[in-house]
Amino acid sequence: MFGTSRPSPHSPRVVVVTGASAGVGRAVARAFAARGDRVALVARGETGLDAVADEVRAAGGTALPLAADVADARALEAAAERTERELGPIDIWVNDAFTTVFAEFTDIEPDEFRRVTEVCYLGYVYGTRAALRRMLPRDRGAVVQVGSALAYRGIPLQSAYCGAKHAIQGWNEALRCELLHQGSGVAVTMVQLPAVNTPQFDWSLTRMRRQPQPVPPIYQPEVAARAIVYAADHPRRREYWVGGSTAGTLIANALAPGLLDRYLARTGYGAQQTDEPKPPGSRHNLWRPLDDRDGKDFGAHGRFDGTAKAHAVQGWASRHHDAVTLAGVATAAGAVAACWATRRGLRSRGA
Repeated sequence: MFGTSRPSPHSPRVVVVTGASAGVGRAVARAFAARGDRVALVARGETGLDAVADEVRAAGGTALPLAADVADARALEAAAERTERELGPIDIWVNDAFTTVFAEFTDIEPDEFRRVTEVCYLGYVYGTRAALRRMLPRDRGAVVQVGSALAYRGIPLQSAYCGAKHAIQGWNEALRCELLHQGSGVAVTMVQLPAVNTPQFDWSLTRMRRQPQPVPPIYQPEVAARAIVYAADHPRRREYWVGGSTAGTLIANALAPGLLDRYLARTGYGAQQTDEPKPPGSRHNLWRPLDDRDGKDFGAHGRFDGTAKAHAVQGWASRHHDAVTLAGVATAAGAVAACWATRRGLRSRGA
């Protein structure tokens, strides 16, 4: 489990969280609030924003809900300006907002692919730019990019999202090098998440026949939130891996990417769908937030509470990179073995 270093009661920090109205972003906002921080909450849907603002205040923090689309650079700049005017200088900026499309690449329309890229990749770029414009002159601050195992390992049916996460990875590495070259007191780090039980699987655009689900094992959003808060406290580490499945996937991909291609081609479709058919007339949030349309607050959790893990035995390992590499190699052994078995099976059938 990730621990957090508590600031003193007299030193609350100013934190901006994008995608704060639901899912991981909402859990992150609550985690910062529990420490007494002042939290600016950025999302599109005002119903969810109002609900998370109430939770932040109840947890002991100060809330500033800000309705904005992260794909709009001007809107994020305005959100940053208002945050500093009303809460004070920004200490931490967490980029988490996203959207996705579950479909084969050829079934995704160009404007849909563009929208996913603008939110999931350029939203991070715009948010970080707004943060750095304020942090760099003060020579202090931290930006946390919420990533995924999919930043390294693409999977079928999520080409737009995987492409955006890969883009974040490369861009963030370049930015980190620049800040190191400058000797800046501002740090950027990235947290690679596993599958998480969030409402995205009920509100994302899907063209699959059955209901989407995270690829097991599934973790609760609070697991991700603890890791993100820890990363914000210790942003000099370039990257954090959350969950044994993330470590196993990343190292298996580094050791045997071609085998993993075949394994995911065989299993990736079924692993991302439940046995339930997609409800007729399903709506999605690609263009507009569903909470405002329905007047419904979706919360932090999705519909997989019965199977999601509340803890990840990853905290110590992620704080000790050499150890996590060794542990990841051991974890990856099973995945690599499965890939080899799949490859042999495909060859025996003439694939």
